[in-house]
Amino acid sequence: MFKAKAIAISFLAATAATLSFGAAAQSARVHGVIAFVDANSMVVKDRSGEVVTMARPSGLRVFEVLPFKLSQIKPNSFIGAGAKPQPDGTQRAVQVVVFPESMRGVGEGFRSWDVVPNGTMTNATVSTLEGAPTSVHGGKQLLLKYPGGEQKLVVAPETPVVTLKPVANPAELLVPGAQVVVSAQVKNDQPTASSVLVGRNGYVPPL
Repeated sequence: MFKAKAIAISFLAATAATLSFGAAAQSARVHGVIAFVDANSMVVKDRSGEVVTMARPSGLRVFEVLPFKLSQIKPNSFIGAGAKPQPDGTQRAVQVVVFPESMRGVGEGFRSWDVVPNGTMTNATVSTLEGAPTSVHGGKQLLLKYPGGEQKLVVAPETPVVTLKPVANPAELLVPGAQVVVSAQVKNDQPTASSVLVGRNGYVPPL
């Protein structure tokens, strides 16, 4: 039996809630390692040690997670940034996803983010970027704009930055031992994968 547990929703879901599998919730996020996979199902050992069995529907969205350099972020990049608000009104990035052009606009806006205490999530377009204050020497300060607002995001050099690449042949990466982050929903009383973020050759997605 699938054990109910609270897990934060992914960047792709672009919502503010933290949900769990169960009668009162429909979506969850599972971080772990693929233990088994075939054309119809996937078994993931979550980092908590729980083994999760999910249905694998046809047309499952699979994205490879790739490291991305902070210096590669440019004006007009569309990003998703999980962050912590700072006393000066800026947002200090915890992790940053640089979306491919095909995903521009996904979840656009500013909202709360339950992965860290008082966390925020901003999915927006980079308007300007400049060297960050000396407190994060070598980092960047990005002005992010979205319909109806803007946020200043400070990204330190050590902040994880990644990008996503749609996978044309999921069988290439969805193999036992692969590190994954799976967004799933309960359908017909069964956990069902809706999208998968996967690392190649043991790479662990820092999301």
